[in-house]
Amino acid sequence: MRLLSTLAVALLTTSQSCDAIALRGRPNTLLSTGPTPRALLQDTVTWDEHSLFIDGERLMIFSGEFHPFRLPVPSLWTDVLEKVKALGLNAVSIYIDWAQLEGKPGEFRAEGVFDYDAFLDAAKQVGLYVIARPGPYINAEASGGGFPGWLQRVKGHLRTNDSDYLAATDNYIASIGKIIAKHQITNGGPVILYQPENEYSGAVGVPFPNADYMQYVEDQARKAGIVVPLVSNDASAGGRNAPGTGKGEVDIYGHDGYPLGFDCANPNTWPAKALPTNWHVTHENQSPSTPYTIPEFQGGSFDPWGGWGFDQCLQLINHGQERVFYKNNYAAGVTIFNLYMIFGGTNWGNLGHPGGYTSYDYAAPIAEDRSVAREKYSELKLEAQFLKVSPGYLTATPGNASVTGLYSPGTAVSITALIGTHDSFFVVRHTDYQSTDSTTYTLNLPTSAGNTTIPQLGGFLTLGRRDSKIHVTDYPVGDYSLLYSTAEIFTWKKFEDRTVLVVYGGPNEQHELAIKSSSTNWKTDCSLTVAAKNGSVVVNWQTTGKRRIFQLGDLHVYIVDRNSAYKYWVPELSSSSSVIVNGGYLIRSALVSGSTLNLRGDFNSTSTIEIIGVPKEVSTLKINDVAWLYEKNTQGNWESAVPYIKPTLPVPVLSKLDWKSIDSLPEIKPGYDDSKWVVADHKTTNNTFVQPLRTPTSLFASDYGFHTGALLYRGHFTASGAEKTIYLSTQGGSAFGSSAWLNSTFLGSWTGTDASSAANATYTLPNLTPGTPYVVTVLVDNMGLDENWVVGPDEMKHARGILDYDLVDSNALVTWKLTGNLGGEEYADKTRGPLNEGGLYVERQGYHLPDPPLQQFSPSAGPTSGLPQPGVTFYAAKLPLSLPSDTWDIPLSFVFDNTTSTSSGGAYRAWLYVNGFQFGRYVSNVGPQTVFPVPEGILDYNGDNWIGVAVWALEAGGAEVPGFELRVAGTPVLTGRGKVEVVGAPGWVVREGVY
Repeated sequence: MRLLSTLAVALLTTSQSCDAIALRGRPNTLLSTGPTPRALLQDTVTWDEHSLFIDGERLMIFSGEFHPFRLPVPSLWTDVLEKVKALGLNAVSIYIDWAQLEGKPGEFRAEGVFDYDAFLDAAKQVGLYVIARPGPYINAEASGGGFPGWLQRVKGHLRTNDSDYLAATDNYIASIGKIIAKHQITNGGPVILYQPENEYSGAVGVPFPNADYMQYVEDQARKAGIVVPLVSNDASAGGRNAPGTGKGEVDIYGHDGYPLGFDCANPNTWPAKALPTNWHVTHENQSPSTPYTIPEFQGGSFDPWGGWGFDQCLQLINHGQERVFYKNNYAAGVTIFNLYMIFGGTNWGNLGHPGGYTSYDYAAPIAEDRSVAREKYSELKLEAQFLKVSPGYLTATPGNASVTGLYSPGTAVSITALIGTHDSFFVVRHTDYQSTDSTTYTLNLPTSAGNTTIPQLGGFLTLGRRDSKIHVTDYPVGDYSLLYSTAEIFTWKKFEDRTVLVVYGGPNEQHELAIKSSSTNWKTDCSLTVAAKNGSVVVNWQTTGKRRIFQLGDLHVYIVDRNSAYKYWVPELSSSSSVIVNGGYLIRSALVSGSTLNLRGDFNSTSTIEIIGVPKEVSTLKINDVAWLYEKNTQGNWESAVPYIKPTLPVPVLSKLDWKSIDSLPEIKPGYDDSKWVVADHKTTNNTFVQPLRTPTSLFASDYGFHTGALLYRGHFTASGAEKTIYLSTQGGSAFGSSAWLNSTFLGSWTGTDASSAANATYTLPNLTPGTPYVVTVLVDNMGLDENWVVGPDEMKHARGILDYDLVDSNALVTWKLTGNLGGEEYADKTRGPLNEGGLYVERQGYHLPDPPLQQFSPSAGPTSGLPQPGVTFYAAKLPLSLPSDTWDIPLSFVFDNTTSTSSGGAYRAWLYVNGFQFGRYVSNVGPQTVFPVPEGILDYNGDNWIGVAVWALEAGGAEVPGFELRVAGTPVLTGRGKVEVVGAPGWVVREGVY
């Protein structure tokens, strides 16, 4: 995923297509760097111009992006994967964050919460394919775009064939590549595609495109054992590195798309000219021998510091956006399609880039707390399940995307035809896709019975506001065929005794379908109009909230409204059979064992479950492994009631905990010993072409191995007495803050704004005594490293810390020392990884970990007690929980009250630690995030937890935290999820070399 800078937008606007066209007639081959094709490295995953084949079966790959590193509870990965599978998707795409795995050059660690072996095993168990995207560069709104901070010391340009950069990537790709290779489908695993690099699409000041670089990255993957096809993700449909372009080409070309942008401030405004209608034609010009592939399409939106919050982003990228923009992609013939994101998760432990805050909810279909109550989740399910039962779509030929007047006599709607060998698909949208009006229309579609005017039985079809529909003709349904259907198809299944088709429409819409049949043996009710016409049985109706069932022979057509269709699920019994389930918050899976059907599902209210298509040999029902009574309804379907009684949830009141506190800024106290700190003595830096050195020695934190979290500097000098002010230039990324003291005297702060990544300030000094030693202490909040989307400027190397300083009117020599996380790249906490800790005193001591030495703390009323003066105070408390988590999924969130304090309302920052994991970074004067979800597994729902809050008051009057609470953040869900295992992570011990 990309966050576009002004420079990046300009590059995409002016960049030209490579105009290289892959040769037709070469399916299922990999190309060498020359024109001679070579054989596939495997024969399991192949392709032609239409789609992938897996073991010879033509498939649509419908995928969602899920970053395991943003959910550091391995036992919950399966929960999310099951929710993806329940949608009807058959794959997940995963970025992998290099920075978390190689915090020290040459030391690769992928274990515990970073265990990709375990994740890939979970994907296989759930039954999802995996598209692996390890980088080395990923972007992904991750700190450094996934690059570890120590790359700031690489002299060469990043993402180029400069030798020192290439050498830096070797160990990572060899190590992660070995893990991915082991889990390829050729070895029985789920990995079917591999993406080297990401959005390698624009550059400034360096040769581009750099075929040698791309070839090197691809060769790295092959050397690591990758044999599945290589896929690209161009940042726009520019044809870069497409098959046929020579050295560095991929096997399958793909590009991403974020057509609605990220303007969450105006969620009801769709920008003009944003709907791409040329993508199919462009694909045919650029890569006609490969399936049309979109490795990233907008499934949500990021939100920056000072933004509007993800609830508002959800209004922008909602179910309406899915209907219009996803169906526009189907109209272009996409058959490898990945949504970014399907589940966003959390930027815990400093992993995010400075353009975003702790939450990475992304307004995705699955919320940050893993709930699936968003309408966009349900809408996506309707579309994905339809495509699963529509194999004719995969080989249908897309037509002109902007046709008016051909398939409908009016011009208010545009219809794109995908004409197949048998069945065809007609995607209808408003000609003015920005329209929020409803439009009536009729159709004139080519069918096997000739051109047919629809509805045949009179009336009009309706296209509602921000809607799009897929009408079908000559569509097979088991042994039957629909001459056409204006109602959209959810799914169909051929069972032992009948075939069931489920169709739906929007509220109060008129619809019509025609079944090819001369039979008059139908059953209906008076709310449906039925007539035999031209060799078909035509059914016409007005959509209501009531389900109607039309029967023709053993074909049962379930006619529902869209909201009712949302309640249907299609869990698989095997690769070739399913049941249809009506009801439940989530149906995860279905399994037949002997004579027993076991449904696994979740419930957030009292529900009636209807099971359609139960195999004849089955006579017993279990729900979540518990035997359950059922009855048969008039259709012969099983029905069973699932009661919901909301549990009593004894969530502790945080203000009543036994809080203790400790000063976390002893560095400004008299006599503080910084002898173990790193001396800032580097007279040069390797990123001078990015950030020129303006100080006698480098004060760039990454030059000394500190890449994450809070940074502290101490500048020692002997006063001349002439010093009146000190100038400080600091940089920490968007929304950063900094504070300065002379000895223990507060000089001032930069409290931060959403857009400012650097700040210059001049602070007045008190009268200094000549010949007396003084110390300037500077605290800088590092919000993460910039991404490196555009090649050449090396924005990832933008320094963190002090850029410049000046003791005005003084010739005093300042000797600087600095610190960040304890050990820097020799980070102390191998379990929580290299990004979890910064340089605050309590972090270096490990006091944020469970069971800190409270004898060194003082009694406290907790974070809401406030700080009377600038500084940092850390609060810790034991939080006992006793919640019924074996059967209930209970979303918990920590909440900071963002009301203005009436006493000391100065700006403050707060870090939230839960059992040692940093799970919140709150900036009171910037926002917008106030609610911080923390998953079970980080929290022990049946045991003692340790909560830590570090509060940094930035202004002279100190600061007060108006409120701090733990809340049940949503509806508890009676769940069939597997047991959640608490993440094993060490508590406090005295650390070696601590200071």
